[in-house]
Amino acid sequence: MKGLALLLGLGLSLDAFAASMRWGEIRDGSLYLQADRPDTVTVRWTPAWQADANEEHLYLLDGQGKLAGDRFIKASEVRGSQSWPLLPGAASYRLEIPGYSFRNYRVEHDERTVALFAPARVHFSADTHNGDALYFKIAPGEHAVLAGKFHGGVSGLQAQRVGDEQQLTLALKPYRAYWQFDQVALPVSEREQVWRLRLQGSGKAAFWLDGTANLFAQTPQQLKPLREDAGQTRLVLHEKILGRTPDLGIALPYVMPPPASHAALDALKPTAASYYSFVDVTAKNPHFEDAFRQVYQERFGIKQDITLLAGSQRQADLRADVQSNSGLDAWLAGTRALGGKGTHYIGFADEPNLNYSSYAQYQAIFASMARQVRSDPANAKAGVRIAMPASSRLVNGPFANNAADKRGIDWARRLLSESGDQVDALAWHEWMIRDLLATRVYRDSVRRAAELVGLDSKGQPRKALLLDQTNLSSGSSLSPYDQETHYASLWWASVVINASQDGLLSMLSWFQAADEPQYPKGMLRVSADEQHFELKPVGLAQQFIAQHWLHQVLWLENDAFEVDVLAMAGDDQRGLLGVNKGTRLQRVDLAGAKCPLNNGALRYFGADNRSRDAPFTCQDGRVRFELPGQTLFALGWSAS
Repeated sequence: MKGLALLLGLGLSLDAFAASMRWGEIRDGSLYLQADRPDTVTVRWTPAWQADANEEHLYLLDGQGKLAGDRFIKASEVRGSQSWPLLPGAASYRLEIPGYSFRNYRVEHDERTVALFAPARVHFSADTHNGDALYFKIAPGEHAVLAGKFHGGVSGLQAQRVGDEQQLTLALKPYRAYWQFDQVALPVSEREQVWRLRLQGSGKAAFWLDGTANLFAQTPQQLKPLREDAGQTRLVLHEKILGRTPDLGIALPYVMPPPASHAALDALKPTAASYYSFVDVTAKNPHFEDAFRQVYQERFGIKQDITLLAGSQRQADLRADVQSNSGLDAWLAGTRALGGKGTHYIGFADEPNLNYSSYAQYQAIFASMARQVRSDPANAKAGVRIAMPASSRLVNGPFANNAADKRGIDWARRLLSESGDQVDALAWHEWMIRDLLATRVYRDSVRRAAELVGLDSKGQPRKALLLDQTNLSSGSSLSPYDQETHYASLWWASVVINASQDGLLSMLSWFQAADEPQYPKGMLRVSADEQHFELKPVGLAQQFIAQHWLHQVLWLENDAFEVDVLAMAGDDQRGLLGVNKGTRLQRVDLAGAKCPLNNGALRYFGADNRSRDAPFTCQDGRVRFELPGQTLFALGWSAS
């Protein structure tokens, strides 16, 4: 009966009565399922934290990477279930539970269906019970590493090799920095090794494998090779222009950029920027920001920017007092001195739905400062526009208690109804959509924002839409697997494509430009003496994106789920920017272009962070090429 006692943990044993296998309390990860007979997978969920403030999705992909199921979970559905049929086949389905999730998910399927769990790295992937056990396999000659992180729950990992019972124990220690974790090298063998992993302690669990497949099973017999068949991506291009592409930008630092950083910043080619203005600094020294703002505009070509008022030392809850008003006056004067070039949005608070205790507090400072801006027509003439609410997330709530009362979209709706004539733009920040398969929610957020502000006769938003800060993670909850690798390149490309897809967004900015000691989440890596700046993988991806960026969005039909593609036009140029987020090869078929492609070129950008030419064919109006896994691509040609 010991196995049945584990039914609420992750390493759940088989239910002998129902011939089922159960996985419990998954929060972030992939479950690969391969059935040799018809089966049904059932997912049930219960609230974990702030579930009533957050919508979520579950995705089921078939063995070729096609979307077999997309379960949209409303915020009100704090509990529920979903079942999908599994058809027999040699290739595995993939059930995706994207993190960060606000619900606990339990999965059940037939015990004869092969199931392999791929946990998240560094971030916790499940809530487990003490003694829960899983199995993993190491191929001959592999240099495997077992790793884990303490999140207040599971405090140790015990690995025991099946056969000779050799044992290793890895204590998981608390660290000051989120991105620090523990790891131990496993023995290398000329023979295949099977290991049993036991989790010590109960609660949040983070464990994973490097140097070998990051896959775990409930029994040794389930450790079968994972098979993913090649996929098909069918695209249809239309000449209809949907709107503009957003200006792509970065959050720039509150200093004069050192000359050593110029080449790296130039490579990113930002056309937008997000800034902070520290009112306690400018109230004392009104011209403190003037020089570097001038350099960012004139030297780096920033033509659209947004500034959020704040205090130094990360103070975000400003009040409409003498200091804040003086700081705003200094910013307005500095903006007028920029000569009326470009558009300069001002937000009166940084993530007010996270940092203010109530909407009323934010509304009061907004009303006061909006009057201050509008009181002088010279501000508007200089390009000053008012943005709100610069919320922490838009559709879903912030990472705070009582988040259901603090959703950015609700605060924006209230402010528009009360002071709509004072608002020029809707701005928000998006965090914690870390799963590559979940990035399409960026498209949904932009659509929801456009729906809120309304569309004009040309189908464009009546207020500018600014997604002015985004990253995989908020604050310092950072994983080096996310920030320092090709994964960030795939993620950023996917976010850019999804957010731009409908031609509704005016600005999209990565947060932030350069790593800081407590926040290593930049596009640039900085040496200790701050004399050397280099592009991280995500920065190199941004360089690739910028090289192929055009000004208008074209309507494109795309039947793929693992491949995101944006169609663009600029003068007589046409281009597709895409990313294969999966590991499988995708055979891409594009209809709607005229053969032969005039000055056609296909470029790939892969895990080696290098751009290279790739072959394609164009025949009978169809362009075809084979796109490797985890690869960005750009297909360009001349329409004339």
